[in-house]
Parts: sequence; structure tokens; C-alpha cells
Amino acid sequence: MLLEVGRIDKPHGLRGDVIVRLTTNVSGRLDPGAVLFVDPAGARSLEVVSSQPHHDRWIVHFTGCERREDADALHGLLLYGEVVTGEDPDALWVHELVGAEVRETDGRARGRVVAVIDNPASDLLELDDGALVPLRFVVEHSPGLVLVDVPAGLFDLDA
Repeated sequence: MLLEVGRIDKPHGLRGDVIVRLTTNVSGRLDPGAVLFVDPAGARSLEVVSSQPHHDRWIVHFTGCERREDADALHGLLLYGEVVTGEDPDALWVHELVGAEVRETDGRARGRVVAVIDNPASDLLELDDGALVPLRFVVEHSPGLVLVDVPAGLFDLDA
């Protein structure tokens, strides 16, 4: 199984480097020799030659990407990586959250997660009714279920 781990934002310079924005907290995905895929089926891969932090993103050089034109061809591609088990047993994975039922600690069902939105303060669970729940309010999760302990009135904000 492959998970989205980043996106190629744009070319950088004239020698085939690109700017990558990671959507994972595992920067080792960009270590030299790491293999990333540009489609969720894993049909096309890119091998990292080198990488270095650049503000909140990374400058990355991939094998076979030697000119600006090569880097231009990669612009906007999503990057996928293999699931690495055992990294952090308490980690929440987007693929485990999307589709899960959300319940409050008192048992009230609040809908299903349709997306996880990247947000600087706290990633947000987007529910099927449009409600947004900061990830920091997740107190427990299991396959297909996310338990949240939210402040009073959070679900009443849009009413």
C-alpha cells in the first residue's frame, strides 16, 4: 500500500532540482536512495539522489532529472511512499482516518471523515456534513472509528 507523502511544488534552478513539500513528518522519506512513487499504483518511481531543507520545504534531486526541463515535467506531481510499520504505534494515518465514523466521548455520532486538511495550528478532520474538527481533539482511534473530546459548542458554530 502506498500513502501520499508529499508534492513537487516547482523546479529549483537549472540542474534538475525540485522543491518538495512533505505531507509527512518523516523527513527520512527524502534520504539519498529513498524511492518515491508518482502514482498511487506504484507504476513510476523516482529515486532520491540528494535533499536538503529549504524553509518549510525541501530541495530534492532525483535520479535522471538533470535539466530544468526534466524538473518542469515533475511540477505538481504527488509523491507516494510505502507504509512503514512500527514507526510510531500511536501515529494517526490519513488513510486510517478517511471514511472513519466520528463519535464524541458521550457517544453522539457526528459523521464520517471525508478528508484531513493540513493546517498549521492543528490538522483538521473534515466531516461529511462540512464540520471541521481539529485533530488535537482526537482522544482515541481504532479501525473505522475516531473518538473526539471537543469543547462545548464546536459543532454548533455553523448552526
